Amino acid sequence: MNLLEESVEVKENKNNKKASTILLVSIILVFLIIVSIIAYLSYIKGKELHLTLDNKNDSNLKKLLVFEEDGTIYAPIKEIAQYFGYESFNGEYNNVSEVQSKCYVQNDKEIANFTLGSKKIYKKEIAKNSNTEYEVVEINKPVKAIDGVLYITTEAMEKAFNVSFIYDKDSNNIKIFTLPYLTNYYENKILDYGYVKLSDVFANEKAILNDILVVQKDEEKKKFGVIDVKGNVILETKYDSIIYQSNTKGFLVESNTKFGIIAENAQTKVPIIYSGLELLDGQEGLYIAKNERNQYGVIDGNGNIKINIENDEIGIDKSKFKENEIKSDYIIMNNVIPAKKGEYWGLFSKEGKKIAEYEYDSLGYIANNNKGVLNLLVIPDYNVLVACKDKKYTLVNSSGEKLFAIIADDIYMTITNQEKHYYINVNNRQIDAEQYLDKKGISKKQSSESESKEENT
Repeated sequence: MNLLEESVEVKENKNNKKASTILLVSIILVFLIIVSIIAYLSYIKGKELHLTLDNKNDSNLKKLLVFEEDGTIYAPIKEIAQYFGYESFNGEYNNVSEVQSKCYVQNDKEIANFTLGSKKIYKKEIAKNSNTEYEVVEINKPVKAIDGVLYITTEAMEKAFNVSFIYDKDSNNIKIFTLPYLTNYYENKILDYGYVKLSDVFANEKAILNDILVVQKDEEKKKFGVIDVKGNVILETKYDSIIYQSNTKGFLVESNTKFGIIAENAQTKVPIIYSGLELLDGQEGLYIAKNERNQYGVIDGNGNIKINIENDEIGIDKSKFKENEIKSDYIIMNNVIPAKKGEYWGLFSKEGKKIAEYEYDSLGYIANNNKGVLNLLVIPDYNVLVACKDKKYTLVNSSGEKLFAIIADDIYMTITNQEKHYYINVNNRQIDAEQYLDKKGISKKQSSESESKEENT
């Protein structure tokens, strides 16, 4: 082999090595690109929102959620209702209508009312034999409309539908658990803690959402106690009944036919001395207390007496005034508590101040079968109450003041073309009540709109 041939061979070997190196580098680069693509796709997939409902994937429910720039998540009320076992309707409970600014949801145990612009949800148990008042649930952000549909935040979703909503931002993972699922889970779990069953009282089922379990220790003795979800004892199983108070975060307990209130930390707030206790206002933590003589008064959640326990009745029968859409038997016009002692009615504020003496024979007007004339307790837009003495009527404001002498023959309501009208009859003269109140300078409150403006200030 001559020098020329050797030179050519060396050159070819170098080229072959160079080509091999290039090929190897190319293969490595392609491999790295493929790995990077796979890793990127995995990352993207990992960042894609993942939602489970009762531990099952639910892509349809996921599509309904709306993420705001500030991180708030909204959901359409009526569309999500079906996922949690609720039916949905326009209007208010017992007053179904085509009004788009209001709606309510309902299952076999409870209803929840929503109003556009409001930071309040009105809930009520409708279970058999349940005679509970409406519960006012406060939410941080108001109900709002998106493309003409009512939406609520996930915080409001939890409170309205009794669900647990857990969002892990880092993994972009949402877990939602319904109350029936959680109840079934802990019904089995408490067996490991040595208890026979969970309380089947609906208020106690909802306590599970706060990691609290009302339990029964023995099938025969049927005594109840309270534990947390890890099995730690909060209240010993020695009570005849326990009802969890979600608003006040306490327990209404019964022992030997007497009632009292115990806090979540097991501290006695109200001694177990009353013949009856009923929650009057969850927001204010007020209770109707009954003594052994069947007399009634009002106490707060610390046992302080607000209205002396000397009354024959507290509150009115709102079922007589269905068209007034009154939500409470006990508190009317947002601040007034009616009380009856002997034959006469008086009025108190929620703070316990007497604002009207015991002088009225009755509260409200009951129509005497007059066609088109309806019973009336309050004129809601003006916050005034109908009161009667010696078969004559007057209007009383939320401070207990009479707006005119007790001289009216009738004060009633009519409904024409779904519009409500209020009238005062005096000496055979019919007076439009709203026009009269306007002339008196009594300001009219635009219920939903003013509430929305007030709550957003």
